[in-house]
Amino acid sequence: MRFRGRTAPSLRAGYAEVPRRPGLEEKMAIDTGDTAWVITATALVMLMTPALGFFYGGLVRRKNLVATIVQCLAIFSVVSLVWAIWGYTLTFGPSVDGVIGNLSKFMLVNVGAAPNPAYSSFIPELLYFAFQLKFAAITPALIIGAFAGRVRFKSLLIFIVLWTTLIYVPIAMWIWNPGGWLHLFGVVDFAGGLVVHTSAGVSAVAAAIVIGRRSSVEGRENRPNNVPYVILGTALLWFGWFGFNAGSALAADGVAVNALVTTNLAAAAAGVSWLLVDWIRKGRPSAVGMAVGAVCGLAAVTPAAGYVSASDSIIIGLVAGIFSNYVANWRARTRLDDSLDVFACHGAGGMWGTIATGLFASTAINAAGPNGLFYGNPHQALVQLFGVAVVAVFAFVGTYVLLRAINLFSPLRVGPAEEGKGLDAAEFGEEAYDPGFPGSTDAARPDATPSEG
Repeated sequence: MRFRGRTAPSLRAGYAEVPRRPGLEEKMAIDTGDTAWVITATALVMLMTPALGFFYGGLVRRKNLVATIVQCLAIFSVVSLVWAIWGYTLTFGPSVDGVIGNLSKFMLVNVGAAPNPAYSSFIPELLYFAFQLKFAAITPALIIGAFAGRVRFKSLLIFIVLWTTLIYVPIAMWIWNPGGWLHLFGVVDFAGGLVVHTSAGVSAVAAAIVIGRRSSVEGRENRPNNVPYVILGTALLWFGWFGFNAGSALAADGVAVNALVTTNLAAAAAGVSWLLVDWIRKGRPSAVGMAVGAVCGLAAVTPAAGYVSASDSIIIGLVAGIFSNYVANWRARTRLDDSLDVFACHGAGGMWGTIATGLFASTAINAAGPNGLFYGNPHQALVQLFGVAVVAVFAFVGTYVLLRAINLFSPLRVGPAEEGKGLDAAEFGEEAYDPGFPGSTDAARPDATPSEG
């Protein structure tokens, strides 16, 4: 259910009825406080895509650092245009049989300062468009961690346009459009556990299968090239995530405050639980591990943030850190080369959080949401499981077929020489580190081979 904050008094044809929050005055007027908060949240969520660039950039090899960051910025720019031209109308336009939106808002026609009562009667629809754009942009950017350092930039851009249109848009429509069939079925996703994290995580697995393993995935050279960048990226993601989750209330109200608090607690709990698992298993704590764990907690609480209590969010986070850690360690023992463990972090985290919403959701927290299993409604847990299954299958199969099709006319993978040289130099002619600069690892290692990851 996409209506966490204030709800609409009436809806146009093509939209399903939205439940009204008790006691609210039925009006169609811009609320300056709500508008100011959602503007702020929109800016916070925008920060998350370049933050992801630093997070991923610190994890990859030094020869792919620039390429990773610029891929995130390019994805943000490309998806901004896709979303404005056709993505928004296909997602949030009036429903066509619960499957896709119509083209009445193509090129943002009639999207302006007036509210759209299907989503909020208190903020301009143009602001709602801008807020949702940031979700559409970061979702495909999450996927690039699965094939870092081995995909052609041209093919990546083609993939992003098609994936956003054919995978992200339908999933978001089904769940967040009041006429979407999964929404009508009862699936709830407060801020993107299914729409963002499950879809990206499962798509990352399909991408890793199609594109194949790195030429070298062993040895010291495959450790993160810049741990401070990983921590910086985590801090900026955590900061932006307050807009991601609390902004999804679409109002400056108690639901937004609850989402902000649950977001922080789940991230902290997952960071600590991942840290402890590493400490027990490996005999020492890991800075990168704690950072990755916190991101897993953020992904896990995203679908639940506006529906669950603060204490329940701690449980969600603790389980997320442990579960995602074990998924990552299991993946490392397989042939699947999901380079930065996108599935373990976002896929597993988003799935767990979606299921946990069906366990811990409470109408005492959000009257517009459901009760979960532990609050007397076991049916919601089954509904959430169904939502996970639908999104996972659709995203995996769709991404696999899409990548196979793209590869027929635009080869996905760079050549062995380019992969060995690194995408920074091979594709962009720009490097993060000057090989001749004093203190450079490459300057001190004349025996470095092209096969290093």
